[in-house]
Parts: sequence; C-alpha cells; structure tokens
Amino acid sequence: MWWRALFAGLFGAVLTCGAAAAAFDRAAVASQVCGGATGMTDAANAMLAGLVDATIDDARWAAALSGAAIDRSLKCGPQGPIIALPDGAVNAATLAPSEGSGGTSPLLSLKNRPLFETVRAAATLRSGATPNDRGAALTALERRAGSLPPEFFEKAAEAESDVGLRNRILAVGQAALLNSPDMSKRIAAIERIAATPDRRSLTRIDALKSDPAYVTDPDFRMAVDSGVASIGRWLSISNALNVFYNGLSVASILFMASAGLAIIFGLMGVINLAQGEFIMIGAYVAYAVQEALRAVAPGLIDWYLIAAIPVVFLVTAGIGVALEATIVRRLYTRPLMTLLATWAVSLLLVNLMRVAVGTQNLQFVTPWYISGGRLLMGDFIITWNRLFAIVFAGLTLGLTWFVLKRTPLGLNIRAVTQNRAMAGCVGVATRRVDMMAFGLGSGLAGLAGLALCPIYNVNPQMGSNFIVDSFMVVVLGGVGTLAGTAFAALGVGQINVLIEPLYGAVAAKVIVLLMIIAFLQWRPEGLYAVKGRRK
Repeated sequence: MWWRALFAGLFGAVLTCGAAAAAFDRAAVASQVCGGATGMTDAANAMLAGLVDATIDDARWAAALSGAAIDRSLKCGPQGPIIALPDGAVNAATLAPSEGSGGTSPLLSLKNRPLFETVRAAATLRSGATPNDRGAALTALERRAGSLPPEFFEKAAEAESDVGLRNRILAVGQAALLNSPDMSKRIAAIERIAATPDRRSLTRIDALKSDPAYVTDPDFRMAVDSGVASIGRWLSISNALNVFYNGLSVASILFMASAGLAIIFGLMGVINLAQGEFIMIGAYVAYAVQEALRAVAPGLIDWYLIAAIPVVFLVTAGIGVALEATIVRRLYTRPLMTLLATWAVSLLLVNLMRVAVGTQNLQFVTPWYISGGRLLMGDFIITWNRLFAIVFAGLTLGLTWFVLKRTPLGLNIRAVTQNRAMAGCVGVATRRVDMMAFGLGSGLAGLAGLALCPIYNVNPQMGSNFIVDSFMVVVLGGVGTLAGTAFAALGVGQINVLIEPLYGAVAAKVIVLLMIIAFLQWRPEGLYAVKGRRK
C-alpha cells in the first residue's frame, strides 16, 4: 500500500526535523480540512502554494493528508483530526501515533476532489520514493499544470535525479509557463518548447496565435511565429528521415527475400516460385526454436532470434538442397516445367503447414533488445525491431558477398553463372554447384523469414506476399548480381514508402511495377549486367 512507504520514511523525518522546520502550519491546514467545503478549499490552496518551497518532509505530509482525505481515512473527531491506518491511528498534523479514534470523514465535493488530487500528485512528484511513483504523479499533473505555480515545476526538476523524468517535468512546466502573467517568462517558455520540435510543441505554440497578446505585443508575436517556423522546419526534416528509415526497413526485407532468388535465377535460370515458402519455413523454424527454449531454458527465451540463425539457415538450406536434387535437377532443360513444379511445391508446403500447425498467426516473444524505440528528433523515432531487420540484412549482405567473392564455392558459382559450358570444361562440377547454390539461396530466404518474425504476421500464406516483389527486385537489379539486388531493393523500398501514403498500397505496387517496366525498356539488362560471353 502507498501509505506504508510514505509513513515509514516520514516518521524518521518528523523525529529528526521537528515541527519547526515545517513550511506549512500543519495543525491549521489539518483543521481546515475538517472545516467544511470552504475550509477544504482553503487547505488545498495552501498546500499547493506551499509545495513550491516545501521540504521532502513537508511534501510527504501533504501527500499523506490529501490522500487520507481522498480515500476517507481522515477522521474529524473531538480530539482533533486523525488518519486511521490498519496499524493504528496517527495525528493528522504530526503523523505521530495517536490515541484518538472515531470521528467522521469529511466528504470531498465535486469542486474539492480535483484540488486534493492535484495536491497529492504534486506532493508525490516532490517526495515519491521511486521514479515510477514520481512519473505517475507527473502524468496526473499534466492535465492540471495550469493550476500550479509556474515555479513549482522548476523546483521539482532541480530536485529530480532521473534525467528522463527531469526533462518531462521541465516540458510540463514550460507548458504551464505559457499562461504566466509575466510576458518574459511566456516568451522564454515558447523558446524552450520550440527547442523540442514535435507535434505537441507545434500545437501548443500555434494555439497562442489566438491569444490577445499575439495582437498587442510584437515580441510575443515574433516569438510565436519564429517558434512555429522552427518546429515546422525540424518536423519536415524528421518526416524525411522517417520516410527514409521506413523505406530502408522495407528494402532490407526485400533484399533478404530476393538475394537467394537472385543467386538461383542468375545461376540456373530457374524461376523458383517456392522461394516465398522458404521465407515462411524460416519463420516457422524460428518459432520452433523459441518454443524449444521456452521448454528447456526459459531464462534464455529472449535470445531465441540469435539462437535460431544457424538453425534456420541449415534447415531451409537442407530443404532447398533436397528440392534441387529430387525435382529441379531433372527439369533444367524445361523452364516451363520447372516453374510449374516449384509452384506445386509451394502449394504443397503451404498446405502441409496449414494441416500441421494451423492457419492462425504465430505469437512471438518480443525480446527486450527489439522492444520500443528512441525518439531522436521531431517525430523521427528509431524502432528497435526495424533496426534489427536493417542490421541483420546488412550482415547478411556482407556474409553473402564474402561467400561469393572470397570462397571457392563463390568462385565456382560466379564461373558457372558467367559461362556454364566453359566452367564445366575446366573441371567445375556444375551440378554440384547448382545444388549448393540452390541451398544457399534457400537458406537466405529462411533468414528473411527470421528477420520478419518481430515485424510481420507469420502464417502459412506470408511467403506469397513477397514472391512477386522479389522477382521485380531481381530483374530490376540485373539477374545474378548481388549489388544490383541490393540497390534495386533499396530503390523499390523507398519508392513504395513514398507513394503508399498518397495513393494506397495497391496503387503503389502498380506504380512501382510500371516504373520498373519503363526502366527495363531503356535498360533491359537491369542496373547491373553480369559479365560473360553468353549468346
């Protein structure tokens, strides 16, 4: 209960400091609370005024008295006001144990209850034991900041040890100073609010244009106009950053979904319509790792995304190798049959997952390291789940580039991609390279599914939403080029994010497709053309 911590700290302070150090005439205020509606109003106003310079001891006493009046544990009897607690009664003025008992509880009117709630919140802000207590009190005060003396929040901020809470207190106090009778304080508050450019600050300052001082005082009008203009500029910058950040997060997912397809399509010319289902399998394998950790090591469940990376890659790569060895390998010379076969495989995988797991969205734990975000400026917020996808895509790009450029497998893949016949003539096992490349492409698709877990609905149909976009990215970037795929994904992601708020998601996809068609008319080989001697 709130009173336990309150009175435990207060008894020691009372014994040490004594009544002489009090900023309030506690006995008089306590008596006023028992003096009817008018007395209660006077008592609340006296406590609000005194809280500006109150000590921690005084603030705790004000919180105790106002809280007792609200919950009706304050008793007004012949021996004076007391507060009835489960462990015994205490004197309402000194909070020392009292022998008195009984009495009636004063009833707060509709006018006085908000006053006493404001007193309790203000006193708790000055004397709360934890930042959470003080933060909750500040939240309650935000709607009533204008009823407090403007200096109150400055005093509370000076005494606050938590940096984040101190900034919140100053922000609330600045909003309260906007109504100060001192014009210099109003102008200073406008300048301080404009230094934190966001929508709320813009609304607060823009509302001052209807203030009479806006017409009569040139300095006030100039402060308001410059504040609105400054916030508007910063909001424009933050909006541009938001668009770029959201586009980058979309591009990261598109790249991971397309990278494996680019390798498979560029190397073997296989239109793998089951690539989206490998994304889905990767997400389901990540879910299986999460549930395994929940059963075996619940304390490590926050790290399931990290633990699932090798498992997801190996499982999806293994399924890809099996698919290439059993079905795709026999159909290399028949592209239409390959397309139909991989489409049949995608339908099979989707329906197997429906039967085995169900059609509902999977529920993933949100680890602490991808929860929430950080407000950097204006309305620009970096969310940790999208940042995880961006960083993960960047690491995947780096590792894939290393495999293709710095390993024997990558050398063989590049050789077969450029000239299959010549690579076979110099001893490259082209069929084995095909199998390994198919597995690598499938594994990359599985990693895309893992990256999607924190930000996307995971269900058996999720992969089909990416297959068309993935092929667009591969064709636009240039078949078989990793750099082209990365740049094409970045371009498609940014354009989608720019167009979607204006015309809607469906229209954005249509416009992007028309733009890609127009670009390919001018440059059929895409952004990057594969070097080689193919006819």
